[in-house]
Amino acid sequence: MPPPPRQDFPPFPFVPYPIQTEFMSILYSALSSGPRALALLESPTGTGKTLSIICSALQWLLDHRDAASLGHPERANGSAPAAVGGEDDEPDWMRDFTLQPLPPKKDIRKKSETHPSRRHGTKKVGGSEKSERIRENDDEEEFLLDEYESDDGEGGSEKSERIRENDDEEEFLLDEYESDDGEGTGRQAGKRAHCGGASSSSSSESEDDEDEEEATPKVYFTSRTHSQLSQFVGELKRTNFSGKLRTVCLGSRKSLRINMDVQKPGSANRINERCLELLKNKKSSKIKVEGDNKKGRQTKASCRCPMLGNRSLQKQFRSEVSDHGPLDIEDLAQLGRKIGTCPYYGARDMVRSADLVVLPYQSLLLKSARELLGLNLKNSVVIIDEAHNLADSLTSMYNSKLESSQLRAVLSHLEAYLDRFQNVLGAGNRRYIQTLTVLTRSFLRCLISNEDCSSAVTSMTINKFLFSLDIDNINIVKLCLYLKESNIVHKQHGEGSSITSFQALTDLLRSLLYCNDDGRIIVARHKPGGQPEDAYIKFVMLCAEKTFSEVTDDAHAVILAGGTLQPIEEKRLRLFPGLLPSDIKFFSCNHIVPPESILPIAVTCGPSGKKFDFSHSSRSSLNMIEELGRFLCNIVTIVPEGIVMFLSSYEYEKQVYDAWMASGTISKISKKKHVFREPRSSVDVEVILNKYKEAIQSCSKGSGDTSVNGALLLAVVGGKISEGINFSDGMGRCVLMVGLLYPSPDDIELMETIKHIGNYSTSSVIGDDKPFNGNDECKLEPGFDVLRKSGKSGREYYENLCMKAVNQSIGRAIRHVNDYAAMLLVDSRYAHTSSSRGFSCPVEKLPQWIKTRLTCGQNYGEVHRLLLQFFKINKQIH
Repeated sequence: MPPPPRQDFPPFPFVPYPIQTEFMSILYSALSSGPRALALLESPTGTGKTLSIICSALQWLLDHRDAASLGHPERANGSAPAAVGGEDDEPDWMRDFTLQPLPPKKDIRKKSETHPSRRHGTKKVGGSEKSERIRENDDEEEFLLDEYESDDGEGGSEKSERIRENDDEEEFLLDEYESDDGEGTGRQAGKRAHCGGASSSSSSESEDDEDEEEATPKVYFTSRTHSQLSQFVGELKRTNFSGKLRTVCLGSRKSLRINMDVQKPGSANRINERCLELLKNKKSSKIKVEGDNKKGRQTKASCRCPMLGNRSLQKQFRSEVSDHGPLDIEDLAQLGRKIGTCPYYGARDMVRSADLVVLPYQSLLLKSARELLGLNLKNSVVIIDEAHNLADSLTSMYNSKLESSQLRAVLSHLEAYLDRFQNVLGAGNRRYIQTLTVLTRSFLRCLISNEDCSSAVTSMTINKFLFSLDIDNINIVKLCLYLKESNIVHKQHGEGSSITSFQALTDLLRSLLYCNDDGRIIVARHKPGGQPEDAYIKFVMLCAEKTFSEVTDDAHAVILAGGTLQPIEEKRLRLFPGLLPSDIKFFSCNHIVPPESILPIAVTCGPSGKKFDFSHSSRSSLNMIEELGRFLCNIVTIVPEGIVMFLSSYEYEKQVYDAWMASGTISKISKKKHVFREPRSSVDVEVILNKYKEAIQSCSKGSGDTSVNGALLLAVVGGKISEGINFSDGMGRCVLMVGLLYPSPDDIELMETIKHIGNYSTSSVIGDDKPFNGNDECKLEPGFDVLRKSGKSGREYYENLCMKAVNQSIGRAIRHVNDYAAMLLVDSRYAHTSSSRGFSCPVEKLPQWIKTRLTCGQNYGEVHRLLLQFFKINKQIH
């Protein structure tokens, strides 16, 4: 029987509300009921969710370790003993908090001298030293492939007998590669570990890790964005746990780069490529270093990035992180600059000894990322915040896309490489490179446009794709293993090829190893007169439950938390369909703000009486845009401080803004509000938000133009501002949601997902009943036909996609108990009880704390009166 919920916890930085205490008790109980416990905890933003998670989960961790160390296995699951009379009437947590020994202090020892940047080995060929070969000049050695030994033994001794007249090309040549059996296992003969490669750790690094005590169990906390993780670390610092447990925050190379040469490329892919380039570079190079200890340019003759060359600085970094306590991504980057060493690898080195690991979604949920970082989820607690779109986030991580331009680049370099090294490559390597060439040509052929084809985009199962291209006889398992172990991607890079193109090919090949029904292959072929880059092959993962089970099967407990997790049934079907609803612990609480602090209104029409209809077919109407402008011109006169208006897309925001500029609407609005627009670039978001905030604060202080009473921010649903940004207090006194943002039914990937969720089936899967060539390709069914046939769960998913976006956007305004804001849902469909297409009423999917207070404004006059009254009352209260 699971232990009773714990009712008392170490104190908040402030007195917790009853719902916070209940939240903590439910979470503690869920952790105590492990292993393989699962709970979904819904708590609206502003209710102290993050602090509740910290206090309950970390107290459970301390209780668990304390019970285990004292030899109480019955308490090792974290349940607390019942209080007894007399002197023990003191609260349970107070005794534990006072007497509980701290976790043993672990030395933050440095990793092995063979860090990812310093791994070497002796290359061998079929058991003999590769150095037996005679080289006059080995400048190109790193680009030469090791020999591949095939199953029949070919190629192993062939290369060792060859003596080159010119060995300048040795570094480009692949080392010998042995494939031991027909099941796809293989090994590279004398393979040297590649600096910064995809393997989670080298053997020597693992040996050194054994000298460092691993903290078990751990708590892994993950969220979608770095800003959300920084907020978590900030809240952690407010608690006593910050000094009791070791915390490490992991981030991407892009977030933690301090080498200025790595900063130059810009995109995440290019930054990763450049980082790996520096790690494997063994020649002398001058690099710019940004930091207090290292300024200007340095010359390094090393096989690694100079930011990793000094092991004492890495040790100093780990020591200072431990001394400082919890540090977020920005703190780590700043510390790395100060010391002059890499914070990315420095943080990774601390995972083993950490009690709490804070990391983004991709690092925890993607299997390859877990392996790369050396994350061990066994018997640990996994807490996933902002889990409202977890299933879609999971599947998108496992998608892969290969564009025609990438295929052409790969083919060009493979052909050039094979032509260059034809006479010195072993038979095994030649065969695999030729197979890759054949495969690449096949992919390119399937993208060639056919003018008689009725559809340029088709969808099919994995098996159908392989059979249609006549490549089902290729052993893709062994080919993927060859790509991984031969290091051909980086050998090709010496030829000037793009790592990104080869990685895209590798990712697609790995996707073809999934089960036939796990996903779909989308083929977008060249359109007559279209751009070549429009053609691509994409794998779309459909089975979120299979990838998520890799987490739930290992973890002691998995907690999904968020402000809006409902509908729970959809999450159960997509993430853990094997569980009954009764097997899942679910807790949902109301908001802590009083009813008079929020004013949600369904706005059905504008000032002139025109009905608001922002459906796809009507929203671009100039009359509709002008009516929205008139409505906003009235609203800005009565709403104080900040207004955030959410529109459906960047394109539609531009269309609206341009129309308002032409009509003079922007000029009218500017007399009352400074106008700001959400930028497309994430780099510029912080700048715009700061200007928006400064404009509001300036008006509140009475400085500047007294006629201007705040600012207006035009934002985009699903953009950078709609998630993870807090518009508390004056930053968001009113949030306008324009329209209902149903996804386009023409999105083939979405329709495949809906069919999968709804167990939708026709006489055949699209593309499966006819060959993939000539005029026999079938048409895609119209999206609304798919929706009608997909069943209740498929339609529910389609509706939920829309309302999740709405809920995330309007939830940006209320952030704490003393906050207040109006929420205007601008579209007549918010007042409908049902849809003409059989969809449910949209407002039924609003959060309970909003839905119960929703008012429908039948005309603009009523909306105007409600807003005036609302802000008058709250101005007096606050």
